[in-house]
Amino acid sequence: MSFAAAPALPAQPAHSATRLAWLDALRGIGALAVVAEHMLPWFLPGLRPYWFNLGIYGIIVFFLVSGYIIPTSLERHGDVRAFWVSRIFRLYPLYLSVVVLVLALAWWVPVRGEVARDGSAVAAHATMLLDVVSVGGVADTMWTLSYEMVFYLMVTALFLVKAHHRSGLLSMVFAAGAVVVGLVAARAALAGAWPAYVSCGLFVVGLVCVIWGRARTAAACVLGVMALALLLLSSRVPWLGVAVLAVMFAGTAIHRWEGGRGGLWPVAVTAALVAITPVWAVMSGWWWVRPDVWITTLALAGATFAGGMALRGRRLPRVLVYLGLISYSLYLVHHPLLKYFVEVSGDLRRAALPYQLGMAVLALGLTLGVSAMAYRYIERPGQALGRHISGRSPRGLQSRADLGVAGECPRHDGVLGQKEGQVPDGVRDHVGQGDAIR
Repeated sequence: MSFAAAPALPAQPAHSATRLAWLDALRGIGALAVVAEHMLPWFLPGLRPYWFNLGIYGIIVFFLVSGYIIPTSLERHGDVRAFWVSRIFRLYPLYLSVVVLVLALAWWVPVRGEVARDGSAVAAHATMLLDVVSVGGVADTMWTLSYEMVFYLMVTALFLVKAHHRSGLLSMVFAAGAVVVGLVAARAALAGAWPAYVSCGLFVVGLVCVIWGRARTAAACVLGVMALALLLLSSRVPWLGVAVLAVMFAGTAIHRWEGGRGGLWPVAVTAALVAITPVWAVMSGWWWVRPDVWITTLALAGATFAGGMALRGRRLPRVLVYLGLISYSLYLVHHPLLKYFVEVSGDLRRAALPYQLGMAVLALGLTLGVSAMAYRYIERPGQALGRHISGRSPRGLQSRADLGVAGECPRHDGVLGQKEGQVPDGVRDHVGQGDAIR
């Protein structure tokens, strides 16, 4: 699998491109893991591993990368307005395109039943705070973007109040919080549609203030507190959301350790606490949070990130780096495309192995091709427009960070034997014996 006609990238110093290529390579690995987690149950079910979860593995890698690069991007430039303009034009063009695609084809493949049929779904999709207001996304994988957005809001507030250097402490606090929340939270404390409406109003007004500079610090603090409150009180699985934030701040702590501005021991403490979080959690019982599976998945994700760091500065496979560049497109479009593919091909789970392999290769090729086109014709123009509006040069760390959204990231089906309302979108295992891929 190769891409001979990779799109031209903005000119950059060779040493900078090489130094940061490992982050794109990690995104490529994470994206492939997420795609595999969704493809295997429907195309090659016999090959799906159950000793670790491919989707959660890919997502943890994405979140570590996001935690590593996003705060650094903001701190390097010190420009909150440019940061948010860049994020908006990085995330929303493709995100809204996928929403339109799924809704336009709802006459053929209906929108998922987990999506609210009222204005709360519109409000939640507008903010991307889907999972933290307990609203399903029109595409399964959109749920992880909720935690990306929470992280952006919190990092912005911390930056403006000059508390952003305490990443190690924050990672440990969130990890300990995940353990406690897991012990006491059986469900979201705030239910109903109103969290989606209220958060949407605050989000829009707050971001306008942050971008335009009116009462910026106060607005950012309100948004940060709102994000934390939603994470704790209205998430689908509260302990999981808190654990995700711990992982992301651990990624930031790793960056600070690398630069000699902190120790690595907070990351070790965070890893240990996150590893034991689901063991006694009230909301648990799914196969991917069994201690052996959960810990193995976390260990593999951590080892992958460490391996990427060890190879930084070296030339890496072009294919992995390119997959990292298109990882956001690959992450968002692959699941709807697979549903459409299976709608045409029919149930492949009991087909002959050669036929399964052929259809899997065809589906993967189609998915990669569409993702590459989405990157070229939707993502890149959006990024360019964002840079133009923010007045930011395409050179440097921020532009490289914008080439892939770490938290963009991924996740997927992964839970057996639980009611859908008990787990985040995409973490469920949709493969029942009689299920259709919806």
